[in-house]
Amino acid sequence: MANRLTALISGCLLIPAYATAVAPASHSTTPHAAFGAFGIDEVAQDKSVKPGDDFYRFANGHWVSSQTIPSDRVRWGSFDQLAESAEDRVQKLIQGLPANAPAGSIEQKVGDYYRAFMNEAAIESAGIQPARPALQAIAAARDYKDVATLMGRPDLNLASPIDVGIGTDEKNPDRYLADLQQGGLGLPDRDYYLNPDPKFQQIRDEYRAHIEKMLTLAGESNAADQARQIVALETKIAEYHWPRAKRRERELTYNLRTLAQVEQQSPAFPWSEFLAALGLADRKELNVSEPDAVQNLGALFAATPVGVWKGYMEVHYLDSVASVLPKAFDEENFDFFGRKLNGQAEQRERWKRAVSSVNEAMGEAVGQLYAKAYFPASAKAQVQELVGNLRKAYEKHFRTVPWMTEQTRKAALQKLDQFTTKIAYPDHWRDYSSLTVEQGDAFGNRQRARVFEWNRQLKRIDKPADRGEWHMTPQTVNAYYEPTFNEIVFPAAILQPPFFDPHADPAVNYGAIGGVIGHEMGHGFDDQGAKSDGRGILHTWWLPEDTTAFKKLGDKLAAQYDSYEALPGLHVNGRLTLGENIGDLSGMTVAYDAYQQSLHGKKAPVLDGTTGDQRFFLGWAQVWRVLIRDERLRNQVTSDPHSPSEFRVNGVVRNVDAWYSAFHVQPGDKLYLPPEQRVHIW
Repeated sequence: MANRLTALISGCLLIPAYATAVAPASHSTTPHAAFGAFGIDEVAQDKSVKPGDDFYRFANGHWVSSQTIPSDRVRWGSFDQLAESAEDRVQKLIQGLPANAPAGSIEQKVGDYYRAFMNEAAIESAGIQPARPALQAIAAARDYKDVATLMGRPDLNLASPIDVGIGTDEKNPDRYLADLQQGGLGLPDRDYYLNPDPKFQQIRDEYRAHIEKMLTLAGESNAADQARQIVALETKIAEYHWPRAKRRERELTYNLRTLAQVEQQSPAFPWSEFLAALGLADRKELNVSEPDAVQNLGALFAATPVGVWKGYMEVHYLDSVASVLPKAFDEENFDFFGRKLNGQAEQRERWKRAVSSVNEAMGEAVGQLYAKAYFPASAKAQVQELVGNLRKAYEKHFRTVPWMTEQTRKAALQKLDQFTTKIAYPDHWRDYSSLTVEQGDAFGNRQRARVFEWNRQLKRIDKPADRGEWHMTPQTVNAYYEPTFNEIVFPAAILQPPFFDPHADPAVNYGAIGGVIGHEMGHGFDDQGAKSDGRGILHTWWLPEDTTAFKKLGDKLAAQYDSYEALPGLHVNGRLTLGENIGDLSGMTVAYDAYQQSLHGKKAPVLDGTTGDQRFFLGWAQVWRVLIRDERLRNQVTSDPHSPSEFRVNGVVRNVDAWYSAFHVQPGDKLYLPPEQRVHIW
């Protein structure tokens, strides 16, 4: 089951994002900066590369050449290193919890959940028995009503061609709404089924082999035939799916329907049984994200033999619980989804996966412990200061941008004024009192946590929207903009170097954290965020001429990114990544102006031969350094709205005029764009 709120979040900076504040406006340096003397890792640079030819490698080339991706990772960079540090901190916190913590306490639940996941001997001893009730229920299905009921059961969390989420109503964000969405794929995106490229064909063959192996492990005698049928079914599902670029268009995915209308448009699907199992039987109104896809998937459901659906449900169920089943299931699941699909050489250590599992099940419970132990109270004020500086810079740009009419300009300024900022951790923690966690029951704990989360969402329907809710945990190395609440959110775990360093030069902080905060704020005015007003209500508040001017700029930027080749023959999708690219460009542009304003007319000092402007752009570039496996990069380009990291550097700076003067970039340099070809949105 999906969470529509999560689907609406913008700017989860790929793996992560940033957060925080800027040092005071003085220009003193200190040897205690985390990187180098003033916050830039000069050893990482490759100064044999001209900045105007490849600024990403100029800033990071030596690091890229000298580093290797750990065998249990699919990528390795600034974000990943910080995430691993947060993971290590969480493990130490959990290991420090007493084994005899009071029953029902956060300490007991977090500790017992972690220890049960780590108890591989108990998991191996239990064998497949914990999964037997679900497998028997699937085997007992006799008709389509039985199948729909199973697909709706929160305790099973089965894959379904029609998914259901609960989130805020985009045109009435003070209430929650159930949402019907396309679903049902085991591979990351429709293109994995439909792209004729041999590499995608190879993945499809490996996926079919994986399904066969999982069903064989479960004791199925005709696993090979079932695997072929399941891949054929998912290929048909993929044919009906909207492309991801189309799904980004928020006005297209907002389609209120009565239940009677849904049933009329797709009468062959057993809606009553499906929704009743979900606890949504009394819903009179739902949103349908992709109306024709849902309609076609409902027809496909009824045209597919029940026996095929049973095999489909069985393998997806086994994959979803593989980490708490015996090692044979766990290793086969990793062999395909980790090694073959994403190029990960080795599975992560059990304790790391245990931390991830606890975070998934009780993220805010862990977050309470994390924030108390690791978040400095003074950081909130620093972050607010930087956000305030970025807000002032955005205001200046909105007042002076030449292509915007006065009516739309006024509305944009009003929306900016209504921005909400959340920093570090929630004001009110999630209540886990109804979640039961038992010692030694990893499988049951996983199942109960899933039911708990669905019931938590279900209870919100018909109640006022909780604008204090967070969609990331404090220990998450990321940040986001949420359009229906018009808010930017920065969890505690990203409030540290390299994103923010209180000992670094201000230029570096403005380039790194300032660019990130500017990115998240920019999402409120990108090609999708700009479709909501200051209250978060989805509607048209731009005049037609503003929409036309903005679209021309967006089309120009999308065309630039379409030309970038991530792997031989595999280009970035400029339309899919447009919102994130606008966020990057807006963030850099506005953060640069905020930095200039912070100087109060004074000239920034030259430090080790590096000017303030140069340090600003290097701060942004070094945040994005990363190594990534080809398989994971292919996955990202195919299904992720974020551009690969090198283009989040090179693709941005070549559109920022100040970068040209900072590094003396001239015609003939590979990244040089004539002034009339540079995109200036804000």
